[in-house]
Amino acid sequence: MNKKLLIIGFVWPEPHSSAAGSRMMQLIEIFKSKNYDITFATACAKSENAFDLKTINIKTKNIEINNSSFDSFIKDLNPDVVLFDRFMIEEQYGWRVAEQCPKALRILDTEDLHCLRRGREQALKDNTVFDISYLYNDTAKREVASIYRCDLTIIISEVEMQILRQQFLVNDGLLCYLPFLVESISQKTQKALPDFKKREHFITIGNFLHKPNVDGLIHLKQNIWPLIRKKLPKAEIHIYGAYVTEQAKQLNNEKEGFLIKGYVEDLNTLMKDYKICLVPLRYGAGLKGKILDAMVNGVPCVTTSIGAEGMYGNLEPNGFIEDAPEDFAEKAVELYTNKIFWAGKQKLGVKIVNLRFDKLLYTKDFLFKVENTQNAIELHRRNNFTGSMLMHHTLQSTKFMSKWIEEKNKK
Repeated sequence: MNKKLLIIGFVWPEPHSSAAGSRMMQLIEIFKSKNYDITFATACAKSENAFDLKTINIKTKNIEINNSSFDSFIKDLNPDVVLFDRFMIEEQYGWRVAEQCPKALRILDTEDLHCLRRGREQALKDNTVFDISYLYNDTAKREVASIYRCDLTIIISEVEMQILRQQFLVNDGLLCYLPFLVESISQKTQKALPDFKKREHFITIGNFLHKPNVDGLIHLKQNIWPLIRKKLPKAEIHIYGAYVTEQAKQLNNEKEGFLIKGYVEDLNTLMKDYKICLVPLRYGAGLKGKILDAMVNGVPCVTTSIGAEGMYGNLEPNGFIEDAPEDFAEKAVELYTNKIFWAGKQKLGVKIVNLRFDKLLYTKDFLFKVENTQNAIELHRRNNFTGSMLMHHTLQSTKFMSKWIEEKNKK
């Protein structure tokens, strides 16, 4: 009999709208490779960009928050593994899972460390350099508690693995490093990539509902693009992403070559027409799917230290890493106009994908860790007394708050 996986989603996966959506589909693919029967449940309304999970034989379920109907649902399903999509979902449903299906392995997928992103955002608002003090915020207390309550937590960035180990002293046995996972790029595929002469213009990508993307876009428009445009008056920057806001539309300016293009379904075909990808993020966390997309499609990048974090390891980047607007613009122009430089950076991108993001490098080890933890779940939990203690107090507090809300909603 196949094992059962329940994924409790923050939103319906939208692989063409966000890196988080692509990430969720990668996790689903991993468990499908081991023939898990998968159910995806969420309280979020389905958008028009949501992937139709039924086409890949994934059962779906609409659930409610603060409602005991979830208890009977999960008890009847009786999953072997439950995957929480972000810590907020574990806060909402984790205690119900523990109560109704105590033997189920509980896995948290962080997507990125929210406390790191929030800390960097606050430092930017304070107009100061981010330091460790910004990391110890209220979000960190909630997020790290969620990590301890779960049996395993998937971390997408090596930098965030290090932060959890060194700053929060989380035991390695609770953590799984699992970056973005893609197919390796063959020599044949690499040779088929359009060359320097067949490409033009700059591109940047990002969901317009994600605050770091919006901040980066405004930074690009105000502080970087005018410097690039001064040197390259015929160049354009095309901005793609789902959920274009009115604020974003107001940035569109044809005379300046700053064009908001909006949602695109086939990003891979589109990116092959562009020469350079710009990723001017000033805060954020996790890995940047837009940089991986660029490397897969042979597009060198200019990004910031935030954008580059966790992407390259000890390898040379597929472009340049610059934080100062003047340096960022200078490298963008240099890369745009130097064919030899550009071709070398394109090859580096292929190398990075194959050495750091090939799914064959990680899938087997991840599934092995999941299986081993399942087989020794009682010992694993005894060795995580902090998690047991936090779950005990969560059951006493969150449980009764949720039940109070449920009763209140009946009135």
